[in-house]
Amino acid sequence: MFYANKVGEYFTNLWETIKNFFTNNVWNIVKFFSILAIGMIIIWSIIFTLKKIFKAKSIDKLASRFIIGVIRYTLWLILILVLLMNIGVEISGITTAFSALVLALGMALKDNVSNLANGLILIGSKKYKNGDYVICGDVEGSIQEINFLFTTLKTPDGKQILMPNSTMVNSQVTNLGAYPSRRVTLTFGVAYDSDTELVKKVILDVMKSDSRIYDDPEPFCKLKTLEASSINFFCHCWCDNSDYWDVYYYLMETIFNEFKKNGISIPYQQLEIRERTDKVTMPYIDTEIKEKTVKKSAPKKQKTILEKIESGDFKDIKKETDNKSKKTKTEKKEK
Repeated sequence: MFYANKVGEYFTNLWETIKNFFTNNVWNIVKFFSILAIGMIIIWSIIFTLKKIFKAKSIDKLASRFIIGVIRYTLWLILILVLLMNIGVEISGITTAFSALVLALGMALKDNVSNLANGLILIGSKKYKNGDYVICGDVEGSIQEINFLFTTLKTPDGKQILMPNSTMVNSQVTNLGAYPSRRVTLTFGVAYDSDTELVKKVILDVMKSDSRIYDDPEPFCKLKTLEASSINFFCHCWCDNSDYWDVYYYLMETIFNEFKKNGISIPYQQLEIRERTDKVTMPYIDTEIKEKTVKKSAPKKQKTILEKIESGDFKDIKKETDNKSKKTKTEKKEK
């Protein structure tokens, strides 16, 4: 019963404290939530207006997403600081602690800070736009998004690759989507007995038959190299960037079919083998190999007593001492 009264008294005091807090600070609470609501409306309005402006100005989607993301996080940080000031929190201490935290995080996350700075460089320099097909080292794909730390690529087989922004800035990147047109380059090897003029005519006729291929600059085809098994023709034409692969496969299939239709063969790799008819003579010195002579071994050196002790030949030492003692005895008897 005593504990029940204590618990009831505790909750009663807690309720009185909460009620007094809300009674005495009702205007501060109203002010806090009013600032929060107004701040959220202002942030939403600014972001909405920026999106409209970027869309009207036809600003690249990658750049607009990045800029809007930075502005959104900045505005929310300002709103949080204003709310803390409203409830009486000393901002100077928070800003000092925040600065120290930023410095510590900057030292610990220097690679991420580098990626952030390089992301700003990518957006500011307008190196890439949404949908550009890029090759960076062993990685290639279409650019989908550039965020604070990573550039998102989509591969032709539907995989997502996250490339650090620092890699995209500091590495050699080939952008295949930078220009509206692109050159299709092909090389065909045919047999040595082929009619070169016929080969060029077939290739050029196929190129000129496709409406996706430009007339200016006109398609090109010339004999380029004489290889071991074939003569190689170098040819190229221009088309829209979006039509590149369709034109490429069309030319490969159609030209191969036209070669067969006109009796132009594509040879296999050949290796020419000749038989020697002359007699092979190899110079040599006509001398006999000497017989092996057996080398006489040197007489075996007797070990001293010290060497025998070091090597552990105690039996030989005992025999030697016994022989010496026997020899001395016999000598004494003879005397």
